[in-house]
Amino acid sequence: MAACIGETMAALIPAGLEPLESASALRVDVAGAESNVAVYLADHAVRARWVSRLGDDAFGHRIARTIGAAGVDLSGVAFDPARPTGLLFKDPRPPASAGMSGTRVTYYRRDSAASAMGPHLLDDPALRTANLWHLSGITPALSASCLGLTRAALDLTRTAGGRRPAISFDVNYRPALWDEPPGGLLRELADAADIVFAGLDEATTLWGAAVREPADVRYLLPNPRIVVVKDAAAGAMAFHRGGAAHVPSLRVEVVEPVGAGDAFAAGFLAALLGGGDAVRCLRTGHLTAASALTVTGDHGPLPDPATRERLLAAGEAAWAAAADFRHATATDIDASNQS
Repeated sequence: MAACIGETMAALIPAGLEPLESASALRVDVAGAESNVAVYLADHAVRARWVSRLGDDAFGHRIARTIGAAGVDLSGVAFDPARPTGLLFKDPRPPASAGMSGTRVTYYRRDSAASAMGPHLLDDPALRTANLWHLSGITPALSASCLGLTRAALDLTRTAGGRRPAISFDVNYRPALWDEPPGGLLRELADAADIVFAGLDEATTLWGAAVREPADVRYLLPNPRIVVVKDAAAGAMAFHRGGAAHVPSLRVEVVEPVGAGDAFAAGFLAALLGGGDAVRCLRTGHLTAASALTVTGDHGPLPDPATRERLLAAGEAAWAAAADFRHATATDIDASNQS
């Protein structure tokens, strides 16, 4: 069982791709890094639980219903009658650069129900019965108590004897949540985890000239068992006790990148929990991220299991040639393997 801990908000998004200021209609969606991971884990048939707090309001109940319908266990979710559910607005814009979205996001999350989470949450049976906890660098930015929760979770895994959960931590640096780049804090938290996900771009922003290539991130985070460094369209590298592996990203037409990092983490963790090696974990991460990249929301459908398995088992040439990742056939893969 994997337990994903963090805030989820209601997201209001223009029904089309027009700017927010001129949109005639908005649709309501769900947006939360950790719940995204839980939903994609469930897509991969991993038992996933989301642990959080929601306002006892229409948005909160809608979020719970949506995430629960995706097959995620909600036994760790409580409704707060005194605090609201967080809210965000997406403002779609043309790509700011090749392969990158110009979408702007405005948050209304101050004093939200989730911002009141704290170390007391670790006593919840929903966490005590999970063997993997997934957290992100978003949670410690929400409030002092949320920072306390994150630190307590990491301290617990360091000090607990006997059976303990493994901790997965996605750096997930969101500048809008911080007054100044929290490089020292996020490095401290990440280095205390067992499995870490970081983007090369965010690592460069947080840790400056010390980061020029993926290996530099591993050097700065020596303690985790696995450090995964994502480099956008170039691919991702996993550093582990036995060495390192690199897998290039799938070629897809990007509609919006929001949620792709969460999807990647879920895919990687799903394969890891299934006993996959580093290459299979990275490929599963890329496949899952590609599903998020091709939709305007945070969650896109995975390719069918047969297509996924063909790609995961394909040779390097076939993987690199897999532009139509949703419908790759055995013939396509055989042709690429022989080219």
